[in-house]
Amino acid sequence: VQLQASGGGLVQTGGSLRLSCAASGRTFDNYHMGWFRQAPGKEREFVGGIIISNTASNTYLTNSVKGRFTVSRDNAKNTVYLQMTVLKPEDTAVYYCALGGGLRQVSSISAYDYWGQGTLVTVSS
Repeated sequence: VQLQASGGGLVQTGGSLRLSCAASGRTFDNYHMGWFRQAPGKEREFVGGIIISNTASNTYLTNSVKGRFTVSRDNAKNTVYLQMTVLKPEDTAVYYCALGGGLRQVSSISAYDYWGQGTLVTVSS
């Protein structure tokens, strides 16, 4: 599985960005994809994710981004998006997308088998 993350950049406080994560390679019937971020000097943290099964999909967001970020997917493009609005300087980080087979705890780093290369988001004050 290869994951290609894109969409990062420099934005002012209050602005918006949409990150994309395109997946290719092996396919899964049930899987989950997540977005994590890592700011300088800090640990990687969960931002949002989506669990996809044969019958449904569910999205999750960490509390600090609820109401501002949205996770969505485009099945035809094998792509998951992280729409980020009302960005704050504390959102500045390298954002990583990840994919894990099966239905596991979407917020746990250990639940993921594949990682993208990361895309930098910088929010200026």
